Amino acid sequence: MTKSELITAIAQSYPQLSASDADIAVKTILEAMTDSLANGQRIEIRGFGSFSLSERSPRVGRNPKTGEKVQVPGKKVPHFKAGKQLREEVDYKNQTKN
Repeated sequence: MTKSELITAIAQSYPQLSASDADIAVKTILEAMTDSLANGQRIEIRGFGSFSLSERSPRVGRNPKTGEKVQVPGKKVPHFKAGKQLREEVDYKNQTKN
């Protein structure tokens, strides 16, 4: 599902919301989540999952074209861990498809 598909699904599920209202809501939620992670905060959505930051250590990589060694700096990357309810629902729906 893309962001535009999510906006369309929300607008269809809630007829009192216009497509532009749904667009603003989705963008606001995603922006707030991005800001929280950028500030080092953890995000937990009960029944869905949690987002946190993982730290990657600096390492030596290789340039694929030249094979030359390149120093890759350490960085923080977002990490998502699915909640129990989400895992169970996905598993259940996949089992019923087969």
